[in-house]
Parts: sequence; structure tokens; C-alpha cells
Amino acid sequence: MSVHRSLRDQMRLPLVREAGAAPFVRSPANGFAVEALAGWPDQAGQVMALCGPAGCGKSHLAAIWAERVGAIPLNGAEAAQADPLELEGRPVLLDIARDADDETLFHLINLSQQDGGALLMVSRPSPRHWRVAVPDLRSRLDAVRVVAMDAPDDAVLSAILAARFAERSITPGEGVIDYLVRRIDRSAAAAAGVVERLDAEHRPVTRSLARQVLDAGDDLFDDTRGSGLQP
Repeated sequence: MSVHRSLRDQMRLPLVREAGAAPFVRSPANGFAVEALAGWPDQAGQVMALCGPAGCGKSHLAAIWAERVGAIPLNGAEAAQADPLELEGRPVLLDIARDADDETLFHLINLSQQDGGALLMVSRPSPRHWRVAVPDLRSRLDAVRVVAMDAPDDAVLSAILAARFAERSITPGEGVIDYLVRRIDRSAAAAAGVVERLDAEHRPVTRSLARQVLDAGDDLFDDTRGSGLQP
């Protein structure tokens, strides 16, 4: 079965993903990616991959780009269920791109070559490290422009924590966010997790409480930054 038919004949599902409530904070960890997407696509037929570790904000930044250019958002393996007729001549955002099958990836790259088309793929590893079985796809992925993001730095992690606290109407005590930034893993998931645990204590969020919660939750603690720090 051709790629075009396999995409067209499957049931279409809503594939829109929300970017999240936290504001996107520009910093040295993501500045290059922000600049790369600011004026892209600047011509038809472009493909770009936005890559970086879990929780670095790549999906958030990609969603902001998709809203700006009117891109159709797709998600991983579900991309095979999209109607190709709706994708022709449109920019496309493919999040969790590594989970898409070879035929779907090949077809999306081909569609990006049409007038008005573009494809932004979001993934932790670069497409050059994906395992694919189609030789022509391998060569195309190797030629994709890759833009990397780093793990959240202090500015980004502070903003994420502040947003997570605000969502729960929590006003953390003085120094709490700075204390957490120096000790939790550098990811959005760790930030959300520690705020959830602090909220579950149903007490004022002080530095002392933050220390207790971190002591009881080793999965949130980053030894590479926490070791040697004074409580």
C-alpha cells in the first residue's frame, strides 16, 4: 500500500497538543533555537529538527512556532492517521517525531517540498541517530538541519517553578525557588513534581518544607548540583 493511501485511509484523530501554561523564557540554553525558528520557514520545502533532552522546552517552543505560522500539529505514531490532503502546501509540526513510522516520515518530508510546505520535527535524539529501514529516508534524515536545545538553565527552571506554583495559587516563601533550582533535576517534569509534593503538604511553602520534601524524594534530586550545597 502506498504511503499516500495508508495515511489517507486511516481514521483521522484530533492531534493538537497544548504547549502548557508556563511562559517560554529565552536564555542561553535555548537562545540559538529561538533565533533559528524566529524567521523559519523562509522559503518553501524546508525540514528542520528541534532536538534536546527531556524537559528542555522543545515541544513548547515548537508549539509557539506552529501557532505563529499556522502549522498543522501531529504527534508521533499518530501522524500516520493524518489526512495528507490537509497537509499539502502547509507547514507541519511533528512532535515525538522518532515514533513515526518510516513511510510516514518519508511522505511528510516529500510534502514539505511543495510550495508553502515545511516540516519541523521534534525529538530528543537527532534524526541522524534514528534507526530507519528505508535507505532513501536515511539519506534525507542525514541532510536535515538540526537545531539543539540544552537542559533548562537557572532562568528557565525558575520560570517553570514559578508557573507551577501559580497554577496552584501557591506563594512560595523567600528563597524557595532559588533553593529548588539548585537542587532538583533540570527538567519541567521535576519542577512539576516537586511543586505537587509541596502542595500535598498543605502547609506554607518555606525553604524548610522544601528541604523536607527533597530529602524524601530522591527522584527529584540532582546529585551533580546538590552535592556539597549547604541546606
